[in-house]
Amino acid sequence: MCRFSVVKMTRTLERVLRAFLEDPAAARYGYDLMKATALQSGTLYPLLARLKEGGLVDAHWETPAEEGQRPRRYYQLSAEGVRWARLELAELAQRRSKGGAGATRPAQGTL
Repeated sequence: MCRFSVVKMTRTLERVLRAFLEDPAAARYGYDLMKATALQSGTLYPLLARLKEGGLVDAHWETPAEEGQRPRRYYQLSAEGVRWARLELAELAQRRSKGGAGATRPAQGTL
């Protein structure tokens, strides 16, 4: 269960959720998400930390296969995160189709 009752749906959060939902089963590392979302690390990593803290994202470290490479931390939407992201993005699309601003309303979910 998520520990947050409200999160503000921003364009930044939307970009991150869309990147994750391109392949919800795939674990993605930070730099990959930075490229996919065009976000800087100072924006992306705090958001990932909040999503992880809320139970919407799982994270794990992976040791490199080759010597000399650094470990990577991989992120993946949890099952609850996938459901929540799809619901929030669908609601956002519906608000936009009705002509609403849509990108700044607090989400009615479980984050």
